[in-house]
Amino acid sequence: MRMVDVIEKKRNGETLTKEEITFFVEGYTNDVIPDYQASAFLMAIYFKGMTAEEQAYLTMAMVESGDQIDLSQIEGIKVDKHSTGGVGDTTTLILVPLVAACGVPVAKMSGRGLGHTGGTLDKLEAIEGFHIELTEEQFVKQVNDLKLAVIGQSGNLTPADKKLYALRDVTATVDSIPLIASSIMSKKIASGADAIVLDVKTGEGAFMKTEEDAKALAHSMVAIGNKVGRNTMAILSDMSQPLGNAIGNSLEIIEAIDTLKGQGPEDLTELCLVLGSQMVVVGGKAESLEEAREMLKAVIQDGSALELFGRLIEAQGGNPEIIHNTDLLPTAKYQIDVIAEQSGFITKMEADDIGVAAMLLGAGRATKDDEIDLSVGIVLQKKIGDFVKKGDPIALIHSNTRDVEQSVSIIQKHVLIEEKEVKPPRLIGEVITD
Repeated sequence: MRMVDVIEKKRNGETLTKEEITFFVEGYTNDVIPDYQASAFLMAIYFKGMTAEEQAYLTMAMVESGDQIDLSQIEGIKVDKHSTGGVGDTTTLILVPLVAACGVPVAKMSGRGLGHTGGTLDKLEAIEGFHIELTEEQFVKQVNDLKLAVIGQSGNLTPADKKLYALRDVTATVDSIPLIASSIMSKKIASGADAIVLDVKTGEGAFMKTEEDAKALAHSMVAIGNKVGRNTMAILSDMSQPLGNAIGNSLEIIEAIDTLKGQGPEDLTELCLVLGSQMVVVGGKAESLEEAREMLKAVIQDGSALELFGRLIEAQGGNPEIIHNTDLLPTAKYQIDVIAEQSGFITKMEADDIGVAAMLLGAGRATKDDEIDLSVGIVLQKKIGDFVKKGDPIALIHSNTRDVEQSVSIIQKHVLIEEKEVKPPRLIGEVITD
């Protein structure tokens, strides 16, 4: 088989076989196929697309390029969740104990963040002593004992995806739906999950800016998951404004605890109930989304989800008392109000730019080598649709320096206040099962 023939076939819009796709992935991963041919192939996919079957073949070839996590010793249906990103996306911290409290084992492997705030691992490390490294034996035992664990990805998972993503990044082929879908799903499948729930963001603060593109990506990922034997569901959710109120690592831990107490922001709570319902259904603990939702509300109300979060923290070396006393978390020296410069209704709150304002405070990384300040960030006081008077606070900055003028300016510039009244954006879009 010659790579030039595979490139030509895809360039002409023809469907590739499993063998041809595997030939490409293995050859490129092993440095047999050069960058220039791989680049040409990726560009052919960008313009000609891939069938659902081709995407499944590409995904599994990437899965098989490296290690695969074996979770077979964990009892029950192991459910994973993936979000395509956003600002203030605290859902993993809430969903892990929430769903586990309903009896579904959640063996979660998460990453660090590059951008607005830290990833799930960075947020958890705001809890003093919390360690994200467990041996495979410890990981399996903890999930069997407690129904939950959150660790960093270890081993050589999907090396083909890492190498291909780096090439896509410099060849203008990142935003290809077949390539995005196979990249995301390869990591989820290699991590050993039996079932996968996807939160696909749409809006200005999301990778997929339009609902049409987000829907296409969701359908592609669900089709891949189901074709390779993982029960997969997805929802579309809005990211035109930050999710919840908190943007920052320890601030998001506090918001997660509030939500598990039933006192969290309305939008964050609702998204967790929707995603959690899907996780409980695919985990085999409820027959319908309605039944699952009632189960989730019950474990919030009786405190068992919050208690389980405390047990997770204790099992991984942290102080479980933080669920009762959030003052134990890192706290910034200064709290500075961002003031509305006119009266009116908030009609726009550009999530990406507010995320940048948080990153400039130290809440996130501009490069992978940057150190995060776990105590800083932004807590929104208002959201789209709210009325504000001139001089009212629209956000509260948590900072370890008084020099926050750049972040204040960004927030004021990208929170639009007008006379016209608007409704908040619809949070939950379509539920996708095929």
